[in-house]
Amino acid sequence: MSTLEIKDLHVSIETEQGKKEILKGVSLVINTGETHAIMGPNGSGKSTLASTIAGHPRYIVDSGSITLDGQDVLEMSVDERARAGLFLAMQYPVEIPGVTMSNFLRTAKTAIDGEAPALRTWTKDVKAAMTQLRIDTEFAQRNVNEGFSGGEKKRHEILQLELFAPKFAVLDETDSGLDVDALKIVSEGVNRAQEGGNMGTLLITHYTRILRYIKPQFVHVFVDGKVAEEGGPELADRLEEEGYDRFLAAGASAATEA
Repeated sequence: MSTLEIKDLHVSIETEQGKKEILKGVSLVINTGETHAIMGPNGSGKSTLASTIAGHPRYIVDSGSITLDGQDVLEMSVDERARAGLFLAMQYPVEIPGVTMSNFLRTAKTAIDGEAPALRTWTKDVKAAMTQLRIDTEFAQRNVNEGFSGGEKKRHEILQLELFAPKFAVLDETDSGLDVDALKIVSEGVNRAQEGGNMGTLLITHYTRILRYIKPQFVHVFVDGKVAEEGGPELADRLEEEGYDRFLAAGASAATEA
């Protein structure tokens, strides 16, 4: 079993108005075989946490720690984090002109594993994963995400997830922009990657609809850069019924008192 531990994490960004604190003491422990859902309103720090785990240079870690099996993730470069077993499915996947999906996938797999996959086995695995995700095989020869629809980009993120087999997957609003059919296909891909219990998942979302397909054991509510409440799947059901008003009202009240 592997463990990703986030302890008292404080993160800020530089803005035109100066330094702004986004995360204000976040602590989480995720083990392989577990699915954790992070929910919360816009601007609560969910995507900041995802980007910080991945190593985005915009986000400044002021204090706290992130460790993977005891190793200091914050001391790792972005590529070292990927090789260590961390994967980020981005909220807005970027286009990479001039690089085909086929070349990108095999180059990335080689970099992660330290050796090139056997061509015959790799080709078979890629085709099988593309078929399950309902991705036309002609996309393998197209440039990465260039001209892809939002749903196609998200399915290609999950294609990478299935092929790279990370220890921990951070899915940053993977459900955004997906219709019902695409949401189901993407969720099935995540569930396949989780089979065997060798991957932990940190699922970031605003809504509960993806949780009908990807079942979390733990739910964390983010408000104003902090974990405001934690619980099991029943907490997500409560959020669907009540929304985030009670958390926002409590935050506004605390700010007034301060």
